[in-house]
Amino acid sequence: MTTSSSSSSSASSSMLASPAATSAQGQAMPTVSAPQIITEKPKRQTLLQTLDPQIASYFVAGGCAGAASRTVVSPLERLKIIQQVQPASASGQYRGVWASLTRMWQEEGFKGFMRGNGINCLRIIPYSAVQFTTYEQLKKWFTSQGTTPLDTPTRLASGALAGITSVCTTYPLDLVRSRLSIATASIPFSSPSPVPSTSAAKPSLASAFHTSSVASSPAARGVAATFTKAELTMWGMTLKVMREEGGVRALYRGLVPTAMGVAPYVGLNFAAYETLRGIITPPGKSSVARKLTCGALAGSISQTLTYPFDVLRRKMQVRGMNTLGIKYNGALDALQSIVRTEGVKGLYRGLWPNLLKVAPSIATSFFTYELVKEFLGAT
Repeated sequence: MTTSSSSSSSASSSMLASPAATSAQGQAMPTVSAPQIITEKPKRQTLLQTLDPQIASYFVAGGCAGAASRTVVSPLERLKIIQQVQPASASGQYRGVWASLTRMWQEEGFKGFMRGNGINCLRIIPYSAVQFTTYEQLKKWFTSQGTTPLDTPTRLASGALAGITSVCTTYPLDLVRSRLSIATASIPFSSPSPVPSTSAAKPSLASAFHTSSVASSPAARGVAATFTKAELTMWGMTLKVMREEGGVRALYRGLVPTAMGVAPYVGLNFAAYETLRGIITPPGKSSVARKLTCGALAGSISQTLTYPFDVLRRKMQVRGMNTLGIKYNGALDALQSIVRTEGVKGLYRGLWPNLLKVAPSIATSFFTYELVKEFLGAT
C-alpha cells in the first residue's frame, strides 16, 4: 500500500512538473502557462486604447453636420451648379433665384429640388466627417496638445490641410453629383460635335420635361435627352464617365483647381468661425441665434473670397458632357476662356444663390457639429 501510494504521488508530481500533461492514450495535452496569460493583457489594453472615443465623436458629429447642412439647402445647391455651367450666350437660361426655383418646381416638382441630394449626402457625410476630424487633430498637433496658443495662422493651416484631405477622399462622388444635378435640367445645348471653347454656339431651347411639339428633337429637349434612365443614377453616371472619358482618371477631373479652392476656403471658414465665435458668443451669451450667426457670416466671407475656384471646378467637372459645348484643355485654359468670353463676372456666375445657400448651410453645419459633439461628450 505504501509503495502504491508513493508511486501515485510521484506520478502526480511529475505530471505537474512536466511542460505538457499526457492523456490516457498517451497523447500530449496542451497547458497554458501563467506567463502567457500575463503578457496578453497589456496587448488587449493597447488595442482598446487606440480606439479613441473622442476621435470617433468628431467623426460622427462631422458627418451629421454635413448631412443636415446640405439637405436644408439642396434646391439652392442644384441651382448654383446649373447657373455655373449653362451656356453664357443662350437665352432661356435659369436667371434669378426665385424665377429659377419656380421653373425647377414646375418642370420637376419636389424631386427636382432634391435632385442629386442623395449622392451629395453620400459624399458630404464622409467629406465633412474627415474634414472636422482632421481639423481637430491638426489643431492639437500644431499646438502640441494645447500647450501653445491657438492663433489665426494655425487655424488657417489646419483648415487648409483638412480641406485638402477631405476633398481628395471624396472627389469622385462630387463629380458624379455635379453631373446628376445638371443632367435633367432644361439647359439648352449645342451639337455634340467638338466645339472650341471660344466659339459661341446657338443652342436650341426647350425643357427636357416640356411636352410641346417643339420639344420633339433631341436638341430641343435639353441635356436630359442624351442620357438613358440607367445613366441618371449614381452608379450609372459613374460607369458612363469611366467608359467614355478615360476610366478612373476621369473621376478626378478638376481635382487640382478644386484643391486650390478648397484649401483657402476651408481655412478661412474655420478661422473666421472661431474668431467670430469669440466676438459674438462670449461667455454667458451663447444663444442659438448667436451661434447660427457666427456660422452664417464665416461661410459668406470664405465663400465669396474663393468663389472663382468653385466655378472653375464645375466647368472642369462637366467638360466631358459634349452637349454643353464645353471643351477645355486644362484648368488654365478654362480660366482664360471664361475671362475672355464672359469677363471677370463669369467667374462669379451663380454667386447670389450660392450666398443664399451658404449662410444657412454653414450655420447649420457648425451648429449641428457643436451640438452633436457636446452630446457625445467630446471637447
